[in-house]
Amino acid sequence: MQKLKDTVSVERETKLPIEEASAPDHPIPSGGWRWFAVWEVMLVVALFFIYAGDAPPMVNEAHYLVKAKNVWQPDWCANDLFTASGKAHTTFYYVFGWPTLFVSLQTTAWLGRFVGWTLIAFGLYRLTTSLIATRFATLGVAVAWIASIEYGNLAGEWIIGGIEAKVPAYGFVLLALAELVHRRFNRVWILLGIASAFHVLTGGWAVVAAAVTWLLCERHQHDRKPFFTPALFAGGAIALLGVVPALWLTMGGTPEESVRAARIYTYFRLPHHLLPANFPFHWYLRHGVLLATALLLAWITRHQGHRERWNRVGAFTTGAIAIAFIGLMLGLLKDYAPDLAAKLLRYYWFRLSDAVVALWFSLLAMRCLCQPKPVPLWRTPGLWAITVCAVLVSYSSWKRIQLAVPPSTSNAVLGWDVDADPAVQQQVFNDWQNVCHWIRLTTASDAIFLTPRHQQSFKWYAERAEVVNWKDVPQDSKSLHEWYARFREIYPIRLSTIRVTIHYPSLLKYREKYGVNYIVVDRRITGEHLPMVRVYPLSEDENETYAVYELPYALAR
Repeated sequence: MQKLKDTVSVERETKLPIEEASAPDHPIPSGGWRWFAVWEVMLVVALFFIYAGDAPPMVNEAHYLVKAKNVWQPDWCANDLFTASGKAHTTFYYVFGWPTLFVSLQTTAWLGRFVGWTLIAFGLYRLTTSLIATRFATLGVAVAWIASIEYGNLAGEWIIGGIEAKVPAYGFVLLALAELVHRRFNRVWILLGIASAFHVLTGGWAVVAAAVTWLLCERHQHDRKPFFTPALFAGGAIALLGVVPALWLTMGGTPEESVRAARIYTYFRLPHHLLPANFPFHWYLRHGVLLATALLLAWITRHQGHRERWNRVGAFTTGAIAIAFIGLMLGLLKDYAPDLAAKLLRYYWFRLSDAVVALWFSLLAMRCLCQPKPVPLWRTPGLWAITVCAVLVSYSSWKRIQLAVPPSTSNAVLGWDVDADPAVQQQVFNDWQNVCHWIRLTTASDAIFLTPRHQQSFKWYAERAEVVNWKDVPQDSKSLHEWYARFREIYPIRLSTIRVTIHYPSLLKYREKYGVNYIVVDRRITGEHLPMVRVYPLSEDENETYAVYELPYALAR
């Protein structure tokens, strides 16, 4: 009898590892859960809409989609410096730009948002359900991720907003992470190759972090997955769709021109994203608090299930943090080798860590909330973390709903009269739409305009070329130099770079040099009347904010 018991005991002991090894990849079973999966993804997309469902254009949408429209319709704003310049995100332009052939830019933006948000929601669902066996956990993770990115980033990164190249790229990064936790590295490399095709830096840095994960987690495995596989090279081949256009933009200039372009890009145009010395102290503080909280949650939940899977997510996060740390060290080069620092810092070293540290925190908070231990719910750190994040998301959503203007036209983004009441900003936005509508209907399609310094959506609404604006910075070296020269000339330092000069000799030169026909002015800055022929508005109450003047002609000799 004792021998029989020992035999049964041995059988049980030998079966347990086999059952664990054959457990499904996702802790959540299939069957009835499939409909819950669809609903969960749809709820996450609905959350994205509540948070970022502003009228287009969102920040960067006017930047990306006008260029996508030009790719599909080369004669559209063909005489605009930015739209005609080199195309860095070719895959995005071709995949998301074709609707501009049939519908408006606004409709194209909504279609792109739906596709991008759904891809991110599905990727987030795949990752979350690989780690947490709780129904609708993805929704909680999404809430925490949105809040922790907005209020805990180091370098101004965001993910849930308008459609641009990095949005689908992050969707494929999430799908790759879902495969990474299961050690399916062949799928990881393919998915990250697709991400790199859409946005070479987002996908490329994720490849580096995945390689760090392989190094940290696979070297001690008895069945270690190989690193160099056909899938790795296949993913690299797919990534060439994003790498080649980016490299092409850097070719053709001298080394001196390349350095000067890097200095313009890093030190003049985008130091708030690229240069650590320009980050406010509270950005470091908030990101440090987020990272410390994530580490605390990781320690609290260290004994919960699927530890190896969670270790891989932690290793990926470690890779992202290591990339950011290298970026911080490179920032110290500015005082000793500014040219080298400018060339290296332009690669957005902090982008991935902003997204992934927030993601790690969000997953850990939900893991802590869903822990099986009999701890009172109100004492769970995860509950407090998710609750705080939900409050922050609600606050941000309410502010945007109350403002009721596209973010790219809000005073906060444009940097002018940022404390203006929503009603004032709505009136200014209506005036901006009206002046652009008048321009689109009454001027030649090849007309070129001088535009107000504090705007970034003229081409979106007016569908006309402009000499230069602050937002639309080209990425190829030659056009970047031209953009910098134009910006310095059109918005001179002596006028605090906030408006175009009305000096007659300068305006005559602009007409001859750039072929510019009209100037759009913000009357709050320039005043009510200028010594030029005003063509819009014809009555004072027609548009209180903006006016259009025809540039003077040189006198015949």
